Amino acid sequence: MTTPRKTRVAIVFGGRSTEHAISCVSAGAILGALDPDQYEAVPVGITREGRWVLPTGEASQLTIQGRTLPEITASSGSSVVLAADPTVTELIVQDGLPSLDGVDVVFPVLHGAYGEDGTIQGMLEMAGIPYVGANVFASAAAMDKEFTKKLAAAEGIPVGPYAVLRAGVSLSEADKERLGLPVFVKPSRAGSSTGITKVTDWADLDAAVATARQIDPKVLVEAAIVGREIECGVLEGEAGGAPEASLLAEIHVDDADWYDFETKYLVGSRYTIPASLSPEITRQVQEYALRTFTALDCAGLARVDFFVTGSGEVFLNEINTMPGMTPTSMFPMMWAATGLEYPKVVDRLIRTALRRGTGLH
Repeated sequence: MTTPRKTRVAIVFGGRSTEHAISCVSAGAILGALDPDQYEAVPVGITREGRWVLPTGEASQLTIQGRTLPEITASSGSSVVLAADPTVTELIVQDGLPSLDGVDVVFPVLHGAYGEDGTIQGMLEMAGIPYVGANVFASAAAMDKEFTKKLAAAEGIPVGPYAVLRAGVSLSEADKERLGLPVFVKPSRAGSSTGITKVTDWADLDAAVATARQIDPKVLVEAAIVGREIECGVLEGEAGGAPEASLLAEIHVDDADWYDFETKYLVGSRYTIPASLSPEITRQVQEYALRTFTALDCAGLARVDFFVTGSGEVFLNEINTMPGMTPTSMFPMMWAATGLEYPKVVDRLIRTALRRGTGLH
């Protein structure tokens, strides 16, 4: 009796963005969740300089140790390149090492620029290799907070007041009057709360804009919305069905001023799943999450974040097409509470990617 061939999954992680370390942690969790009887994992790390390597370490090394973040470096393994021939779906190892033939699907667990923004998705489309997650357009649009807001608003999904500062542009006095204080200044294309500053005095605005522009020349200035931080996970429907929304989560920042990088990953924050909201508001948030997912033409997965005010108004904050998949990330925890444990989420993502295949899906 012939043993069924395992599905070969390349887990691509690390990358050149400021979210390199969180991508590494997400990859470690995914590697640990793959059923070894069904999948053969091929971990592929990308260094901060953009070099692709086959890591030789264990998945257990891809964790946060105290306050030390994991990193992929050039010494982590042998060099690799991704085949760009659409007739060849394989990873090829340089330096005379044998090829890694027959990769069936790529799980690009890359957060932020050069991964979550459509760049690797375009390369995989050209190579004809199926991959988990949103396509080129959806990845790029969701990564850019300006266009997320524009597309969502066009679908009737409420977004808060904001202004866009392109390179060389400063915030006008009229916009200062319209937005009021405090405001949040953030890179238009970044995640994990990197490069964000809460400004409570206009005298501090220029420094906040400069901080954001270290990551992205285009900056958003958003009016602060006083409300609860609510998140919803969305999964692509199985067998071509409609997308599905998870139970909601509420983030409690406690002593932190806002939900910044340190609170997310180093100090930790409290959360409630399911969020204690009325059935009506819960349904509204889930509906907006699904509509945002569809409006941006997403696929695979997304985490959609909202603010809910004391009067029950719901405002879209942002959408992440490759949300954190670490053990403490809200996306897998929301789905676990909904009844789909982490290994089943990973399995579903791979199956939907294989079903979808390649092309402009």
